[in-house]
Amino acid sequence: MEGDSGEPRNAAGARRLLVLGAGPAQLGLLEAARDTDVYVIAADRDPAAAGFALADRRAIVSTEDESGIAQLAEAERVHGIVSPGSDWPVGIAARVADRLGLPHPISPESAVLATSKLRQRQRFAEAGVPQPRWKLVTGPDDELGFPVVVKAPDRQGQRGLSLVRTPAELEEAVAAAIGASRAQRCMIEELVEGPEVTVVAFSMRGSFRALVVTDRVVADPPAFGVALAHVFPSTAPDLDRAADTAGRAAEALGIENGPTYTQLRIGADGPQVVELAARLGGGHDAELAERVTGFPLNRATIAAALGEDPPSAEAPRAAAAVTRFLIAPPGELRSVSGLEQAEAIDGVEYVRVDRRPGERIEPLRHGPDRAGAILAVGDTRDEALERAERAAALVRFETVNG
Repeated sequence: MEGDSGEPRNAAGARRLLVLGAGPAQLGLLEAARDTDVYVIAADRDPAAAGFALADRRAIVSTEDESGIAQLAEAERVHGIVSPGSDWPVGIAARVADRLGLPHPISPESAVLATSKLRQRQRFAEAGVPQPRWKLVTGPDDELGFPVVVKAPDRQGQRGLSLVRTPAELEEAVAAAIGASRAQRCMIEELVEGPEVTVVAFSMRGSFRALVVTDRVVADPPAFGVALAHVFPSTAPDLDRAADTAGRAAEALGIENGPTYTQLRIGADGPQVVELAARLGGGHDAELAERVTGFPLNRATIAAALGEDPPSAEAPRAAAAVTRFLIAPPGELRSVSGLEQAEAIDGVEYVRVDRRPGERIEPLRHGPDRAGAILAVGDTRDEALERAERAAALVRFETVNG
């Protein structure tokens, strides 16, 4: 199940951290851990996961295999467990840590609320947190009118997610959500018309700190909900209320420590919570926040998993930042070019490609269909956007049999 990766450091006396996931969503935290004295065991079911190169040891095990993760954590005598970038393993990390008597930023009870959209909605209703109107259904239901969002309440990455604008689209969308759901459930919720933002935050001993509020630029259907870019600073209204609402949502779920990633829509009645994740965002949000605030969010998340205080903030490096995702044409990937030229552009922090030659690129429908990301900074929002777009235009994906 496991083997060495890269050039492992001496584990004697080091704090040992189990990271659930070694894919694109975990790279930022794994890179940050590599720059510390923490000894990292990374778990992922993909033997070729890119993050294994950054770990001291690797474990070929699914991050959704709770029994396997528990056995691994006990065998490796870890001091902490963290699930950055993916929802379902958040609950596994919390339960395994509790079972082994390890520190963890959130309790198993809070993790259950954080990993179920249905239970979140129920708790938000009890706590008076603003949210869209919603309904749990087992078949097509038009009580909320149209347009509505249909979703699987226990999935992430847009699996089972649809935007339904007419009654004719409802039956197929409900069937897709039920088919994607682990519990064969479906939620229908009102589509709040207005800009969509993300609040990236970190809590410590019950004190919620909103680090950045970014505009979430999303794709059109059929890739509804898939982010094409995160942009800071946001141009949406009511940003202070959005940050305050995200804090109320975290409090309602009992989250007192660690990172949160909250999506909101700002409608005519103000910000409303779409969903909250008790983890780092999977779209390189931590790295964006670090550039514009100086707060080392990845390292703070590592510290929270080990029961330690976060490191001190550093000087901010930019006034504006953009994460711009790369979309490749469908087909079998043959080659990628232009990376060096793109990274040479002033203000481009990095260009990451998440696909390997020989992989099949599917049409954009879900978050994992994206091919990579660019992080660009600037003195203004427009400058950061222009740099990101110029870099993206230089990255060429060659595919065949699309």
